[in-house]
Amino acid sequence: MKPEVVFEDLGPAPYKEAWNYQEQLLKQLQEKKLHLTEGKKDIPDGGYLLFCEHPHVYTLGRSGKENNLLIPPERLPQEHISYFHTNRGGDITYHGPGQIVGYPIIDLDLLQIGVKKYIALIEETIIRTLAEIGLGAGKLKDATGVWMHLDGNQMPKKICAIGVRVSRGITMHGFAFNVNTDLRFFDYINPCGFTDKGVTSVEKETGRKWNFEEMKQRVRKQFGEVFQVHLTGQ
Repeated sequence: MKPEVVFEDLGPAPYKEAWNYQEQLLKQLQEKKLHLTEGKKDIPDGGYLLFCEHPHVYTLGRSGKENNLLIPPERLPQEHISYFHTNRGGDITYHGPGQIVGYPIIDLDLLQIGVKKYIALIEETIIRTLAEIGLGAGKLKDATGVWMHLDGNQMPKKICAIGVRVSRGITMHGFAFNVNTDLRFFDYINPCGFTDKGVTSVEKETGRKWNFEEMKQRVRKQFGEVFQVHLTGQ
């Protein structure tokens, strides 16, 4: 029987609110795992998959460098951009409208996988989603995420960034998939700390905007199949 993972689409959500909600769900799963919440039937064994879309925000991971933010922090309010130091891995990235942000809060021990395998499965989820619409993408050695233009003729371009935290075997944070994202906001940072690689989006690669809700359903379906979990909820 497949583990149950509850799916919840938060819609547009400020970054800090979504972060706080993740921490809340993470704590619940940890307490259940430690048998501190006997009788709590409403907490799924497998965990949660949250989708949301953030207003413009830059987030810096634990190993990130401040100088990868290329504009003075005091200018950010003028550009209507928030900025947060986070407890995920990785360096600096951008979240904004037109980007599917996925936060899996799941028990890796229940799925019997480690962190490297977990990240590889997220990458595979997005690769399969892109393949569904006719776009070829893959993995890049020594660089997490999903990349395009890997034939050597162009600079590799990231279409999905990944940054996670794992606590007592349970994950939080996750991935950011550029669908109809305004890529100009990446000009203010060295995305994920790279200066020799680019970024792209589904819109840029195909020359048209995509139905955002439809794309979320594609990612959700592929996540369930790749992770072999039973997704419930809307």
